[in-house]
Amino acid sequence: MVAYFFPVLELLQRELLLFASLCFLIGAVDDAAFDGLWIGHVLKRKLLIHLRYPRTTVEELVPEDGENPRGALAVFVPAWQEAPVIGAMIARCREQWQYPDYRIYVGCYPNDPETVAAAARAAGGCDKVRLVICARDGPTSKADCLNRLWQAMCADEIAESMRYKAIVLQDAEDLVHPGALDLFDHLSSRASLVQLPVIPRRAENSRWIAGHYGDEFAELHGKQMVLREALGVSLPSAGVGSAFSRDALGRMASRTDSKPFDAASLTEDYELGLNLTAGEARGIFARLSDRQGELVATQEFFPDNMEAAVRQKSRWITGIALSGWDRMGWKNCWRENWMRWRDRKACFAALVIAVAYVAVVLTGLLELAKLAGFHSPRPLSDALVILLLCNAFFLAWRLAFKSWFVYRVYGFSEALYAIPRTVVANWVNILAARRAIIQYVKSLHGAPLEWDKTGHSFPVDRKIRALRLKTVPTASAKLRDG
Repeated sequence: MVAYFFPVLELLQRELLLFASLCFLIGAVDDAAFDGLWIGHVLKRKLLIHLRYPRTTVEELVPEDGENPRGALAVFVPAWQEAPVIGAMIARCREQWQYPDYRIYVGCYPNDPETVAAAARAAGGCDKVRLVICARDGPTSKADCLNRLWQAMCADEIAESMRYKAIVLQDAEDLVHPGALDLFDHLSSRASLVQLPVIPRRAENSRWIAGHYGDEFAELHGKQMVLREALGVSLPSAGVGSAFSRDALGRMASRTDSKPFDAASLTEDYELGLNLTAGEARGIFARLSDRQGELVATQEFFPDNMEAAVRQKSRWITGIALSGWDRMGWKNCWRENWMRWRDRKACFAALVIAVAYVAVVLTGLLELAKLAGFHSPRPLSDALVILLLCNAFFLAWRLAFKSWFVYRVYGFSEALYAIPRTVVANWVNILAARRAIIQYVKSLHGAPLEWDKTGHSFPVDRKIRALRLKTVPTASAKLRDG
């Protein structure tokens, strides 16, 4: 039996290495093509636009008195078990936002009195905040809560004989830039969706779990969304820092029984963004700075432990890569299908990474067997060696690219941490893909969709005041609009 064990182990190792190497190479070529197009787009903008026109700050978008009056903006904040954070979020928005005409609609549940009480205290009777109680006990889906806010907003429009210009989506733990509403007002008349960058803030004592979100969003909102807009394809909404045109959302609601947010979807924001910006419609990914050089963005706290991160990412994978494939399908446009493939390859990528890790473990076992004199593995074939060398080159390219984007947002130290944090991100994605597949299979058998939320945190009052002028972490002062 022992005589056959190591040869079988070696055969399995070679097959897994070959499979993983081929898949990695295909993915690497895909990423390299995307990176090349992004580099070309950036050079074009710098040479043809930035040298010819001065850069605009968000403060310059505010119209003079009597010129182009600003429209009313509705801010939707769904809140289920958000008592620890919703009050601070509302208070900070009321303190920082100088925009003249906005209203925050906070969606709460009758079986969550703590969140209702916290939001009511922060509102303080101000007409800038409107508490909306959902008809059913929570948790329902996030889309169900958003639809209830939409209906309350429409009722207010009728009662007050007015009409909102745009609907802004935020979460209960968000830190929103003081100039965000001015930017939304300026751009929402030109597009169905305006998306601001999202900057994850790392929770204390969670450099590895919470930190890997920063790595991913630094590249996602520093490169991928920028190129998607440049290619003229539909833009997904991130669910926060998003402004939907009132007219576009109204047309969607008219086709869906006054429920523009699809409660049957786990990623209703992603799907709504793609639907509203498809075809002739337009989406804008807005990267603009203020006079202090800070990016106008939404800062958000992400999970700081493995279990919560896996739950959140499994929802993303289920909604985008699995059920989203069924629901959204493909389009008759290679650019659109390319972007959708990149969105949906998460499950397959996690499988390939898991196979690669198994191959690495088997390689280590074979080396130990060689040192112990139990087995002498055959050399790898020349073709496999070439594949491995190509993948090593592309891996170095990918890590360098990621580190560069992380450096632009968080500084040099975090850029270095981003390299080993890739291993953490891989494990989170592998576990999330496994959970997503289980969720997807259950949904095919009629399992209801529930709001699988995670706990949130918010800075204490001292930190809120400190962030009044610098709403991006200090290291990100290098970041400019691009």
